[in-house]
Amino acid sequence: MSKLAVGQENNAEVEIYYEDHGAGRPVVLIHGYPLNGHSWEKQEHVLLEAGHRVITYDRRGFGASSQPVTGYDYDTFAADLRTLIDHLDLTDIVLAGFSMGTGEVTRYLGTHGSARVARAALISPIPPFLLQTDDNPEGLPASLFDGFMKEAKADAPAWMKGFLDNFYNMDKLRGTLVSEQAYQASWNLATSASAIAAVACISTWETDFRADLPRIDVPMLVIHGDDDQVLPLAKTAQRLPGLIKNVELIVISGGPHAIPWTHADQVNSALLQFIASVEPAHV
Repeated sequence: MSKLAVGQENNAEVEIYYEDHGAGRPVVLIHGYPLNGHSWEKQEHVLLEAGHRVITYDRRGFGASSQPVTGYDYDTFAADLRTLIDHLDLTDIVLAGFSMGTGEVTRYLGTHGSARVARAALISPIPPFLLQTDDNPEGLPASLFDGFMKEAKADAPAWMKGFLDNFYNMDKLRGTLVSEQAYQASWNLATSASAIAAVACISTWETDFRADLPRIDVPMLVIHGDDDQVLPLAKTAQRLPGLIKNVELIVISGGPHAIPWTHADQVNSALLQFIASVEPAHV
């Protein structure tokens, strides 16, 4: 529907594409890698029917947004989100991220605070810290991410296929919870992303969010599948209850990474209940 300038590269504006539908309490949905805002379609229908205003947008480098070669870090992603929220003058927001989008939610709240946010949800989250370091032995070795970037640079379409195979657990869910058409649509969308962004975003998965988490002062819902092959439960969501003040963790049995698609009924039910369980926090 609309585009908003969030920066500049050389003489051109960097714009993010967003859609803003409905009325009522605003729910801002932030998509995962390597898709776009339309990947929330199974949530958008339900939220609109429940009387909410739903805002989706495409991260820079993806979908209908600009494809610059700079700005692929979570400080910039959170700043882009803040620009959109301020532009629309949103208050009493429910901020929900999936996969990479959980990084925006966490960094936004950790950096910009919750003055406009009533509560937040992380679905298949990246936080707290994926990279293995001396003080984070639970993480994954840097060589793994380096290998991913090498694969994405060498053959982006093949890299995207392998990623989406794990994203949807196609070895188990093909033809049942994931149709060939849905898979192909995701691959088509993934390969339309900026070649720069497809590689650069991988390094952001190594971001340390541990300093952001204690600053979150709104209720947080975390939903994760216990068969996530992209962001394993034990290395991500399972660690969050000890790091966020007010958090509810829901684990979906048999859920892959892409639970907003494969287990939409369970995700939507939890999300609607979570949204409805609090009165407006900011007037």
